[in-house]
Amino acid sequence: MTRIFSGIKPTGHLTLGNYLGALRRWVDVDQHQADALFSVVDLHALTVEHDPARVRRLSRQAATLMLAAGLDPELCTVFVQSHVDEHARLSYLLECTATDGELRRMIQYKEKAAQAQAAGQSVRLSLLTYPVLMAADILAYGTDEVPVGDDQTQHVELTRDLAVRFNQRYGHTFTVPKATHPPVAARVMDLQDPTSKMGKSHEAGAGIVYLLDEADVVRRKIMRAVTDSGREIEYDRAARPGVANLLEVLAACEGGDPIELAGSYESYGALKKDTAEAVVELLRPVRERHAALAADPGHVDDVLRKGAERARVMARPRVDAAYRAMGLLPA
Repeated sequence: MTRIFSGIKPTGHLTLGNYLGALRRWVDVDQHQADALFSVVDLHALTVEHDPARVRRLSRQAATLMLAAGLDPELCTVFVQSHVDEHARLSYLLECTATDGELRRMIQYKEKAAQAQAAGQSVRLSLLTYPVLMAADILAYGTDEVPVGDDQTQHVELTRDLAVRFNQRYGHTFTVPKATHPPVAARVMDLQDPTSKMGKSHEAGAGIVYLLDEADVVRRKIMRAVTDSGREIEYDRAARPGVANLLEVLAACEGGDPIELAGSYESYGALKKDTAEAVVELLRPVRERHAALAADPGHVDDVLRKGAERARVMARPRVDAAYRAMGLLPA
């Protein structure tokens, strides 16, 4: 079977963007058609200033929401990244394969480093190197496909480059993976700033629909979404990003086409109302299952423990082979 790996970083509460751009595809498609691993990639949350207690809390919440969304431990492997040592072991070998220049070209590093420097903050080395850890996450398992949002495609390309380079220098060790994307709503935008991604780590949440938001909160946020000048309802991401975002969200919720949906509406109010109700109904069962799982933390712990054991068995032989290939003595 095709092997898939993907992960969620616990830097904030999971959003509608996380669900439409990743989680739903994992649940509906990937876990049924592939040998799939899904991880809470908690080591990636340490690249910026953070509260340790909050990272632990958000890691548990993310894992619980992944199960609530419908990931089945009988069909796929659900685990926490830091519970499997092979990720960190392989990351250093890949740091010895990557170059400073290609890491500094990473768009997310340039953006986040600029923000930190503008705020007078220092930039952690891990912010520069974390794409290598992401590559280790993927390559450790012989991954064939990596389902990601548009903003992560560059990181998968780096992963491919490192796999090819390692194989050429030290002998064939890694599968060269490819990125895959859902057909619509791969990148849900902020409702108050439709030119920016709906990010879970944003400080202001007025434009962000969180998976655990109450129904009335979801409705209020969507009804207050920023639209565009003019009254025409048309799908044009460049010229009319606000309307395009709402149409994409509605299309993703109902399985329609945003261009066709645009012709069904004559007012922003009607579009917002239908989008709000579609999102509320989409998230209702996730919130209900999350409440049940949160009431039984022992079950979630057991799933994560067993998932880490399975992941470790899959990753260790390949990482050990990489150590030998690079010239390190076996233990």
